[in-house]
Amino acid sequence: MRPRQGPQGTATTRYFDSHFQRPAVKLSPGEYHISGDQEVLVTVLGSCVSACIRDPVAGVSGMNHFLLPSTNREDELVLARYGIHAMEVLINGLLARGGQRERLEVKLFGGANLMRSRNTSNVGHNNARFASAFMSREGLSVVTSDLFGHDPRKIWYFPESGRVMLRRLKVTRNDTIIRREVEYSKALAEPADSGGDVELFG
Repeated sequence: MRPRQGPQGTATTRYFDSHFQRPAVKLSPGEYHISGDQEVLVTVLGSCVSACIRDPVAGVSGMNHFLLPSTNREDELVLARYGIHAMEVLINGLLARGGQRERLEVKLFGGANLMRSRNTSNVGHNNARFASAFMSREGLSVVTSDLFGHDPRKIWYFPESGRVMLRRLKVTRNDTIIRREVEYSKALAEPADSGGDVELFG
């Protein structure tokens, strides 16, 4: 899996969610989506983090799904390139659709330490710390967050209301989430072209 349009590309997976009876957009690592429609944005997070950001006055919302590259040292340039880009491409998209920075409401999710039994750095917690620090530095209001821990999360975000539903997932024999994030992390490591309330859901 390679990141599209540089580190962050628009989500392309769409389907009809029969449970919620509305169109849905599924985000994978390295994707974002901006919406003002009656749809639901869905993603599964392990080490990755999603920011759900909304301007309630302009009626525009969006979500991203990002993963910082794993490095042997805290390379600020590498982290900035991917982490800040993932946030700014979403925020700038919201502003282009009529949002205003001072009205943006942020919800943050993810950043689990899925690989605690492996000889790897804690990428998930690095992602979570980055997301929180970015919002604080930019003066953006984080109204809800569910970060860190050890369990993956599936989230459903409803753009028109800002409502989020969250389900914690147990990783047992299924390593699909870990495999997907490892593959995406490897793609990031390759040289790139220049160029409110949370409902716990069952």
